[in-house]
Amino acid sequence: MKACIFDLDGTLANTLESMAACANRIIEPMGYAPLPTENFRYYAGDGAKTLVERVLRDAGDKDLLHLEEAYQAYREIFDKDCTYKVVVYDGMTETLRKFKAMGVKLAVLSNKPHVQTKKVIYSLFGDDLFDWVQGQQDGIEKKPDPSGALKIAETFGVKPEECMYVGDTNVDMMTGNRAGMFTVGVLWGFRDEKELLANHAHALAEKPEDLIQLYIRK
Repeated sequence: MKACIFDLDGTLANTLESMAACANRIIEPMGYAPLPTENFRYYAGDGAKTLVERVLRDAGDKDLLHLEEAYQAYREIFDKDCTYKVVVYDGMTETLRKFKAMGVKLAVLSNKPHVQTKKVIYSLFGDDLFDWVQGQQDGIEKKPDPSGALKIAETFGVKPEECMYVGDTNVDMMTGNRAGMFTVGVLWGFRDEKELLANHAHALAEKPEDLIQLYIRK
């Protein structure tokens, strides 16, 4: 093993508050009631536009009549407030530093828009911890398509089977498996053990520190 690729939302940091605050600011002027923050555990994971679609449907816009308007507004607001109440999970920074000290290449692969992915990562971890930060962008299919993960492996000069892919959702497990990587589901994120196992996680981690041992054993 030579590299670790991490999902962002629900894996490196709890970002529910930022997504909920931005989305609710969009739908309230449209006459819809704000949605509970916990709902965003299931809205997140498939990119910003899909998140907005799920929000609108649950709010009452079943035909997505406000989709383009809401999506544009969400992108503008989220660009300013993407770090709002975002919290790194306990033990994650220390775990990443241990990986770094071991000489492991570290990357982020998120379906969050690329600019906001970089903003969040650099605000939380600085700009020298991760070797590569990649969000959703033109020219690369979003997860669970494996092309983003494979691009990172190629950039690092490593084989897919030399990468550990770490995430918290079905989308992440599908991405890592399709890329031919060792796929680890984390239990502190947005989804549960049942979903991770149903989507063929090779291993599970109960806390960030477990990732080191999984990496060494693999």
